[in-house]
Amino acid sequence: MRNVDIGGYFSYNPPIMIWRVLLLVFGVYCCATAVIMIKACTVPPVLLSAYRLLGAGVLLLPLFVRDYRRHTGELDSPERRRFLRRELRRTILPGVLLAVHFISWIIGARLTPAANSALIVNMVPVVMPFILFALLRERLTRGEFLGTGLAIAGLAALGFSDFHIRPEHLLGDVVCFGSMLFFAVYLALGRRNRHAASIWLYLVPLYLLGGVLCLIAGLILETPPGMKAGFDGLMTLGLILVPTILGHSILNYSMKHMRGQIVSLTNLGQFVFAGVMAFFWRGEIPAHTFYLAGVLIVAGAAVALKSQSQPQPPAPEAP
Repeated sequence: MRNVDIGGYFSYNPPIMIWRVLLLVFGVYCCATAVIMIKACTVPPVLLSAYRLLGAGVLLLPLFVRDYRRHTGELDSPERRRFLRRELRRTILPGVLLAVHFISWIIGARLTPAANSALIVNMVPVVMPFILFALLRERLTRGEFLGTGLAIAGLAALGFSDFHIRPEHLLGDVVCFGSMLFFAVYLALGRRNRHAASIWLYLVPLYLLGGVLCLIAGLILETPPGMKAGFDGLMTLGLILVPTILGHSILNYSMKHMRGQIVSLTNLGQFVFAGVMAFFWRGEIPAHTFYLAGVLIVAGAAVALKSQSQPQPPAPEAP
């Protein structure tokens, strides 16, 4: 199979590309399950974020140890320490940003109507091009630009009819906007750190650091609960395994191997998956605008993905 160079970032191989797209869509679905389990669980949300991140870090720790040994097997002790410090430094800022995103999102969502918070958190594709350019000098292709326009039109159809700008909601709107920015930069850093020695050397310390920060915040902001026997534990385990170990790990893997704007656009599919699951599992009937928004967002992601299969001029080198 002939490889085609795409934008100077990687070679496009159709079977590999199809696999990566399917994996990304699966990862987005996994992330979308979080809202269902969070609503069903009685554990306070910041502490729940801590449990899911710490649980994911602990369960993935053997993969971290395996990859560390694999990459340092022939190195002497000083070189091993330098290698470990270099890999851990990559994880500090994204780990902090992920924790701050979880915490600030929960706080902001409590201070503003659900329509406001839902619309604001889905604005990642609007700001992602600026973040990617600032960090990587990665510019939108024509297809990504068109796909982004379609997705933004879908967001407008979804939220603007219910979005309210009121003085009493201003603080919540600002906090939600900040939370969205934290998440966007966290994702973009996954692309900047794509040269990490392995995905697990990057993600495991990131999850553990984010979990510790959420735990500290949760113990300060929330009352530590006693879990309901069985059910809350099952929901917490589900959050660890599905939206964290599978969902967030796949998003970071995709940022390593795909263009950042395509990942952010595809990630908008979370609200489509969440709406469908809420209908079947909780009997929540979507508003009429949900269907129009879903079609536009899926179309936007499809247009952007299609553009990746076409040769693009080489990306400019960072100054």
